[in-house]
Amino acid sequence: MSRETPSLLPVLRSQQQGEILALIFAGEDLSPTQIAERTGFPYASVHREVQRAEEAGLVVSRRIGRTRLISPDPDSPYLPDLGRVFVRAFGPPYVLADALRDVGGVERALLFGSWAAQATGHPTGRPVADLDLLILGEPDRDDLYAAVAVAEARLGRPIQVVVREPNWWEAGTGAFHDNVTSSPVVELMQTDRDGG
Repeated sequence: MSRETPSLLPVLRSQQQGEILALIFAGEDLSPTQIAERTGFPYASVHREVQRAEEAGLVVSRRIGRTRLISPDPDSPYLPDLGRVFVRAFGPPYVLADALRDVGGVERALLFGSWAAQATGHPTGRPVADLDLLILGEPDRDDLYAAVAVAEARLGRPIQVVVREPNWWEAGTGAFHDNVTSSPVVELMQTDRDGG
């Protein structure tokens, strides 16, 4: 299935290509199956994009047993600069979800605002400098801001954090609530309030 050129970085062939490369460049070595699970893209599409990136000298693969692991090619003349571009443009969901994973009290996290609009196919007409992060829950603020600082450093972007009560999405009121809940968002994580 052919997708439109992504508004986050319109020089790429597809949003899918950008997200897959951003996830690879964001950190740990991943198998194509792990990439498919994290991005939600079909395995065949991930395999095809990884193959193209490997042929272009952007990534390398190695086998550990039967598992094929993909990582950025350390000998590529395009790294680390190209890696930073992919992570900055497409990496916020992956980097933030990873950073917030160990912060207790976060019931739901999502990106909203200009970046989320562009990521969901609603171009704003200009590059987005910062990220808007909504946290629903009762996190320890020190832990939250420490995690966000790590994500800011990895993404090279300032992150504006808004914390609201766990039920704010359903029960909140006011102009800010109405604006956020009626605009494009990118879900980062959500926990089951019943403990799951």
